[in-house]
Order: sequence, then C-alpha cells, then structure tokens
Amino acid sequence: MPRTLAIRRRRAGAATTALFLALVLVTAVSVRHRAANAAVAPTAQPRPTIVLVHGAWADASGWAGVTRRLRAGGYTVVSPANPLRGLAGDAAYLRSLLQTISGPIVLVGHSYGGAVVTNAAAGNPGVKALVYVDAFVPDLGETVLQLATALPGSCLGGDPTKVFDLVPAAPAGDLDLYIKPRLFPGCFANDLTEEDAAILASAQRPVTLSSLVVPTGVPAWRTIPSWYVLGTADRVIPPAEQRAMAERAHAHITTVDAMHPSMISHPEEVTGVILEAARATSG
Repeated sequence: MPRTLAIRRRRAGAATTALFLALVLVTAVSVRHRAANAAVAPTAQPRPTIVLVHGAWADASGWAGVTRRLRAGGYTVVSPANPLRGLAGDAAYLRSLLQTISGPIVLVGHSYGGAVVTNAAAGNPGVKALVYVDAFVPDLGETVLQLATALPGSCLGGDPTKVFDLVPAAPAGDLDLYIKPRLFPGCFANDLTEEDAAILASAQRPVTLSSLVVPTGVPAWRTIPSWYVLGTADRVIPPAEQRAMAERAHAHITTVDAMHPSMISHPEEVTGVILEAARATSG
C-alpha cells in the first residue's frame, strides 16, 4: 500500500473516532440535562373529580346543566342520590362514596346538601375544595332548622302544616316533608316558568323532619377551602343568612340573581364557580 494512502486512512479513522466520542459526550450531557429537569419539574396534578350533592325537595337531575358543562371541559362528574333520610346517615353514605374515588375531589352541595357535605368531607384528605350553592353551611352543633330560621324571610317558615304536606315515615314517629304544590313555584322555583316549576313540584323528593334537627359535627370547611354561590332571589334561605354562613366559613362568594336552585336557572355561573375551585386544587 502506498505510504500516502495509508496516512489518509489513518487520518480518516481518527476523525471518525473523534466524531463518535463527541456524539457520545453530547448524548450523555443531554440525558443528564433531561434527568435534572425531570427532578425539579413539578408533577402535574390530576384533574379533580367533581361530586354534586343535591338537597331536599330535589334530585340529582337538577345538576344536568352543570354536569353537561363540566363534562365538556373534560371533568369526571358524580351526582349521587342523597338519601334525605337523616343528616348523620346521609353524611355517612356520602362519606363511603367519597372513599371509592381516587385522586382529588371538589365536593359541591346545594341547600340541605351543604350540611351533608360539611359533615361527610371532614377528615377526608382527598377533598380539596367545597362549593356551596344556595346552601346551608353549619358549624359544630348547629342544625339545618336552626339556620333556616336564624333570620326572617324564608318562604318555608311559619306553621309547618300550612307549608308542607306531612307523610308518616320510618322510623315510627318521623315525618316526610313535601312542599305544598301551590307554594312550590313561588317559593322554590320563582325564576322558572310556571310549567317547569310545576314539574319540579311533582317530582320533589321529601326530606325527613328528623334530618333538619340533627346537630352537625366538626365542619369540613374549617380545614378545606370553600366557595359559595349566593342566590340573591332565593326565598328558601334568605340571602342575608347565606352571606352570614359563607363569610363565617371564609368562602369565596359569588352572587347570582337566581332562585334557590340556581344551578337550574343559572348553570353557566354555577359551573364557573366550580371550575374556579377545581383550578385552585390543581395548584
């Protein structure tokens, strides 16, 4: 082999080796850089599951407009049937359901459902936010009946025999309370059409009288951030009472010109507050 050709081959081999070593070095630096970034990058929090709890004289279908919007935003939504058989039992049922959900939870309660979520979420680290919609927010030892009558103005106040149809319920001695159909539209559904209000009245689910007089345990809002949707046209829970409860819980308050079940007549606004709470849980 001529000497010149051998020199050229040796030089080409050396250049190839140098290029290979450079590629190895660049790859190693890149891998270390990605590993370092992965070590310091914050872990993305999963989207919370939204649990919607209805109140008395209603059912889970009242959340339909809100559920549709939350699902369109990619959220998992659970709307359980609130038994309405007693605050302690209703809260225990919801507490058991929450334990089956993995990941963070935003827990939403309407009306009497607010008292249920207040009791059910206590001590559950998975519940990252509470949202109250025209709801009762009881403190330790308080009852729903006590809060409902704390300030004047509720359309459900006064002589219960003139406001409710009373039906014997189990256990013996308890009563199921139905709002009288003639009062329901103007009291419970005062910003819906007469026909829609009548349909709600015909499908109302009763709450037991005993549910309204059971004292609340240690409230979850003492340790869990809360939001509140306050219906200024609410005739069931006077707006002044709603504000007093919301401020005591240090809730983020949003006012809506709406009736008692504002999630039915103003689902967009209610959904917006729930999304605000959900985003807060994601850091």
